[in-house]
Amino acid sequence: MTRAAAAIEACVDGLDPARPVLIAGPTASGKSALALAIAERQGGVIVNADAIQVFSDWRVLTARPSPQDEARAPHALYGHVSGKTPYSAGHWLRDLAPFLHDGPRPIIVGGTGLYFTALTEGLARIPPIAPGIRAEAEEKLRADGPAALVAELDAESAARIDQRNPARVQRAWEVLRQTGRGIAEWQDETPPPLLPLQNAQPIRIDAGKEWLTPRIAARFDRMLEDGALEEARANRPGWDPAQPSAKAIGAAELMACLDGDMTLEAAAERATILTRQFAKRQRTWFRARMAHWPGLDAAALA
Repeated sequence: MTRAAAAIEACVDGLDPARPVLIAGPTASGKSALALAIAERQGGVIVNADAIQVFSDWRVLTARPSPQDEARAPHALYGHVSGKTPYSAGHWLRDLAPFLHDGPRPIIVGGTGLYFTALTEGLARIPPIAPGIRAEAEEKLRADGPAALVAELDAESAARIDQRNPARVQRAWEVLRQTGRGIAEWQDETPPPLLPLQNAQPIRIDAGKEWLTPRIAARFDRMLEDGALEEARANRPGWDPAQPSAKAIGAAELMACLDGDMTLEAAAERATILTRQFAKRQRTWFRARMAHWPGLDAAALA
């Protein structure tokens, strides 16, 4: 038995087959493989907790489980939303709720830290954002950048959000504009969580920069080998960089390649850089918000 196989077996053997499992980790850290190993050994349904893998139009580029992996164990909430449909943590919680009460125990896996904190700590019940306000926010973000939106926030919200994440900045601005109350105030009135952490088995996969960086580069090369460019070509009709699924890392670069504005090599290099930056933001979130989760060294699983 290899060292990695032994580490995975030890991890699985330490789990209670009756309790939900939560697996959070940065992109390319091996969390999906661990979830699949748990499901095959103990049973359960693998439930997606990645905000971009919910969309139907990008399977290869978002590293959704392959059809072969999906045949090995039940999977849920992957590719179940149109790429043109806005999808929030609140939508995800509503879609997830039935899996917490009916059927096989869920093995919830992904890299979207907000989903996990919303699930285990609760999510503020903020009213829906009007389409006109969302359009206004998107236009401000495009024209003036995140700093302009941050400048209009209340002090408490501005201090609490991740100002380096344009989506979080836009969300905070929309909430203030829609409700007249800062997102921090709404968060302070958060109802009880759907799944308190003590009722689950959390695992935080830790992956250092030096270990993760070559894996990120290799994974994008595999995406190209598996048909990411052909996937982009299929999505080219009707492509709109403002639609929710367009946030998939590498999507805009592959479209630029198809349009002749960027070479495939440049597109791959740019997408790899963006993925490294994204992984850094994920690790920062996990350290800040999920430091109390039991950690597992990604290198031991590979």
